[in-house]
Amino acid sequence: MGKGLAAACAGVVLTTTAVLSGCGRADGGAAADGPAAVRAAGTMPRELTPAEQAVVERGEERLIESCMREKGFRYWAGRVAGAAERQGHGYVLHDVDWAERHGYGGRFAAEAEKARLADRNTAYARSLPRAELIRYNTALDGTPEQGVVSVELPAGGTVQTVRGGCLETAAERLYGDFPAWFRAKKTATGVAPLYTPGILADERFRRALRAWASCMREAGHPYAGPPEIREKLPALTRGMDAAEAHAAEVELAVAEATCATGTPLYRTARALDREYRAEKLGRYRDEIAAHRRMGLTALKRARALPGTAG
Repeated sequence: MGKGLAAACAGVVLTTTAVLSGCGRADGGAAADGPAAVRAAGTMPRELTPAEQAVVERGEERLIESCMREKGFRYWAGRVAGAAERQGHGYVLHDVDWAERHGYGGRFAAEAEKARLADRNTAYARSLPRAELIRYNTALDGTPEQGVVSVELPAGGTVQTVRGGCLETAAERLYGDFPAWFRAKKTATGVAPLYTPGILADERFRRALRAWASCMREAGHPYAGPPEIREKLPALTRGMDAAEAHAAEVELAVAEATCATGTPLYRTARALDREYRAEKLGRYRDEIAAHRRMGLTALKRARALPGTAG
């Protein structure tokens, strides 16, 4: 589903991609894709592109729809963010062309919110009698009685998910072994807190950020850093109509991206991201590689499904 403007513009987390800005089990499973296989292969698979990730998510929605139908319920495949919508995430914008078209993604956020409010699955679930609603939720999500998968996050804490529902079934069809996928995903997407603070405290990054802030001041936008723009943007556009708000977004976003590439900020952030990831994430290499490998497997399977090619 679309994450909306708040998610697209939130935080200062730096990741490689962000800075660069029939319900049966599928054949193959995760035995050939998990950490053990990664160690044997000794290679790091590539990440999915934003467009490819959208294909996988569309496939997942289609599989959930089919699975719920087999269990006697209706389900409508939900909205999936497209490639352009996914490219506005990260610490700093650097693509001027994207900024000229989309600003900070406010129009995407409006579309996502409109889809959320009009979600037929929510309305359908609310229309069900209580006993049927319980059955619906069990069919979709599963229950603890059917099993629980837990994983310790790299930065601390534990996250769990229950088993037995169509969400698991769809993931199994695409990725293979659901517990292996869940653990690899939560590990790979939870490593940023291990190295992000070091990047933000690095004097090379601070120096580049000061150069960016100076560039922005010269352009008439006195902000200390990109997160400040995202924090203040809702107040800046409050009371504007949609066209005015978009124009304000575009002006700021273009300035941000222009200064990011016209000063060392983007280049420095990108280089430090690689440096700190290599230093801090070695112990999670197998899980990160497994996450990527299983994603590529899911992409191949999703492309074979009707209505998901891209």
